[in-house]
Amino acid sequence: MSIEILLLIAGMGIVTYLPRVIPFLWLGNKTLPRWLENVLQNVPYAALGALIFPGILWVHDNVLFGLLGGAVAFFFAYRGSHMIVVVFSAIFALLLLNLFVEPFF
Repeated sequence: MSIEILLLIAGMGIVTYLPRVIPFLWLGNKTLPRWLENVLQNVPYAALGALIFPGILWVHDNVLFGLLGGAVAFFFAYRGSHMIVVVFSAIFALLLLNLFVEPFF
């Protein structure tokens, strides 16, 4: 392996590691304001939504295909169903759509 590749890998490791360690070292034992903790608790959900929504729109040539799958998943997730039920219900709904409705369009 060339030195350039090793330096590239080391650089990527440092760039990935620094954003995680700096807040840890900087904040130490300090406590954050309650409102900031509440905001930070919602960041994973916002990031997940930002990753999933474009996939819903681009999963198929027909945008309605993805929107239907997203709507079914949202419905089951809102009801509090287990994650595997949410995923399989969306897959099953799109399977039915693909088998029975799409051939007619």
